[in-house]
Amino acid sequence: MTWRVECEAFLFDMDGTLVDSTPLIERIWRGWAARRDIDVDYLLQHIHGRRGVETIRLVAPHLDAESEVHELLAEEMADMTGVTAIPGAADFVERLHPAQWAIVTSAPRDIALAKLRVAGVPQPQWIIAADDVDVGKPHPEPYLKGAALLGKHPAHCVAFEDAESGIHSAHQAGMPVVVITHAAGADITGLASVQIGHYNELQLSHANGQLQLARERVA
Repeated sequence: MTWRVECEAFLFDMDGTLVDSTPLIERIWRGWAARRDIDVDYLLQHIHGRRGVETIRLVAPHLDAESEVHELLAEEMADMTGVTAIPGAADFVERLHPAQWAIVTSAPRDIALAKLRVAGVPQPQWIIAADDVDVGKPHPEPYLKGAALLGKHPAHCVAFEDAESGIHSAHQAGMPVVVITHAAGADITGLASVQIGHYNELQLSHANGQLQLARERVA
């Protein structure tokens, strides 16, 4: 059985989808949890796919989230050891026209650009970053803004995600979702159109201005 979709553009999450920075992110958050006496197991359930400020408001509402996240982001920018590309990601986006894709990330723009550079993943022409939205994932605003930035209807875009909050965001925006399981594991939302571990599992073609994406899968 073959899964197949035709669309006009792709919207990619970054962490866990194009770039694997999980070791870096969890190292920084574990250190923060220890300093602030926060339950680290509870914290780690909420860090992926969310803006840092929203994570802090959720797990530690008694703290000044803006001040705390500023400290965390400075630490992240200072040491990006362990940041690598998701297998096949760089080659995949290099096959796309600049007008056919954008990144929709919960990271600030400077952090996102630095991670892409360290991992060797091409930088897109368009990025919706943490600082570009009023409400982050799992709200649909980030993906709706990403589609608008490319001048596309959300239903004519396909989102690539790995985290539960991002999957919900893209799904609520009305987009089919390809879930990358390489870093985060299998989709637990049940909302994915298809799941892949590696970009080489996808067949990409262009025809009449459309992107055609397919994956062979066992029935």
